[in-house]
Amino acid sequence: MPAEPRPVDLPIDAPGDSPVDPPAATRPATVVPPKILSALARYRVAALVVGFALIVLCIAMVLRYGFGQHWAVAVWGPIHGMLYVGYVLLAFDLAYKDRWSLTGTLGVLLAGVIPGVSFVAERIVHRKVLARQKV
Repeated sequence: MPAEPRPVDLPIDAPGDSPVDPPAATRPATVVPPKILSALARYRVAALVVGFALIVLCIAMVLRYGFGQHWAVAVWGPIHGMLYVGYVLLAFDLAYKDRWSLTGTLGVLLAGVIPGVSFVAERIVHRKVLARQKV
């Protein structure tokens, strides 16, 4: 008669890693509703576009004030403004659907006006929305 298999002893390395609470790799993934996923995808595109557009606007401002090229801001300023309006609308859409806090929503909106910060905010929002944490 074969011997009865013994349970495998798992090393307990991190808090929460025990046979009662399996490691994160084996936990079931949280389910994100499709309407939130689609709003998140739209927001991510808008955040990246506005981030690059703001960097281009900063370059246009250097051209204007450093080299007297007034056309750069005259052309790119309104384009960036319209892109930012779209970013605001898509951020509000995601905030409404995922029920963000007011401070989280305002923080994401503020991230769209500081060069480079929209990229960081997009990563934080992406991680938190997929983990089903409040922004």
